[in-house]
Amino acid sequence: MTSVSHMEPMLPEDRPELENLATDLVAKANALAARLNPALRAGVGDLVRSMNCYYSNLIEGHRTLPVDIDRALKDDYAKDAEKRNLQREARAHIEVQRVIDRGEAPVPVVSIEFILWVHREFCSRLPDDLLRVENPQSKERQRVVPGELRERQVRIGRHIPPAAADLRAFLDRFVEAYSSPSLSRLRKIIAVAASHHRLAWIHPFLDGNGRVARLFSHAWLRELGIGSEVWAISRGLARNVSEYKSQLATADELRRGDLDGRGNLTQAGLAEFCEFFLRACLDQVEFMEGVLEPADMLRRMEIWSEEEIRAKRIPRGSWPLLHEAVVAGEFARGQASHLTGYEVRQARTVLNALIDAGYLVSPGPRSPVRLGFPVNAVERWLPRLYAPSAA
Repeated sequence: MTSVSHMEPMLPEDRPELENLATDLVAKANALAARLNPALRAGVGDLVRSMNCYYSNLIEGHRTLPVDIDRALKDDYAKDAEKRNLQREARAHIEVQRVIDRGEAPVPVVSIEFILWVHREFCSRLPDDLLRVENPQSKERQRVVPGELRERQVRIGRHIPPAAADLRAFLDRFVEAYSSPSLSRLRKIIAVAASHHRLAWIHPFLDGNGRVARLFSHAWLRELGIGSEVWAISRGLARNVSEYKSQLATADELRRGDLDGRGNLTQAGLAEFCEFFLRACLDQVEFMEGVLEPADMLRRMEIWSEEEIRAKRIPRGSWPLLHEAVVAGEFARGQASHLTGYEVRQARTVLNALIDAGYLVSPGPRSPVRLGFPVNAVERWLPRLYAPSAA
């Protein structure tokens, strides 16, 4: 049996630069969360879940276009099997994150049960083709069992994770270290970064470890009151994917000498990864703060509306309704006439046209209306959300 001490240290030593990053992240994440009213936040949350899934797919080497993700959410799947499988993978990620964002996970985040739950919920939604991995030694195709720890040894590049028989012991130590009551709030935020690496290092599953680690980090940030549905770490990691993977590998290394902590693994490498991870979080909060700045967002949307009206793709009178959805968050259908200045029937026609096109959404015929974020308008309303090649 491999001793769990092989995974130490679990946290970097106290460093002012890490605490400063954690402090900045708390302040800016709280400011971003307070900027949006609940109804608009819900709409942005739907969009960010799709964006998070898109970038998580990119990290895994799977390119699923935003329009294909949107179609999958409407049960509109491609006939091509490979493309259809990637759509189902994307939808699985979004559905699991939605449960997390609603606070409906059945157990606390820092627990073995949560890690197993994320894997089970995600993988149980996948087609069988995506639940097969090849054993590099025997070339045998093995099935990934949702929510089950791996039962064979694996190798990830130069890293050899713990033996299958030792996984429970390593996960117990993982939970013990990161649920310690002695951790301050700032140390817990730094621990989110450290635990992201250590969970990947353990590599508890035959496949799906990267997604589980990213969803775990997202969930723990939410539980700490810093993460939210309006920003996503995967975008920051995917936009620097080479550095992300390089930093993960660096933190895998053994201690570099007597001045590199007292654990088996490099203290300096773990600190470097934590700094990279926290900077990626901060970058994404600042990015979303910029694209969601109300005055700029309204200006972009108004220009887009004028162009769409001239092209006769949306009816005249659309802009006041879209404007109200941004400013108020939601409005009653009966307000359409007052907002547009049209008679009731004409105002209802404009409202229904925007709902049919997805620019406004409403759960029912008598329910309030809020802003939608259809794929064909997102780049104009919230530019640079996706990579340039995602069009």
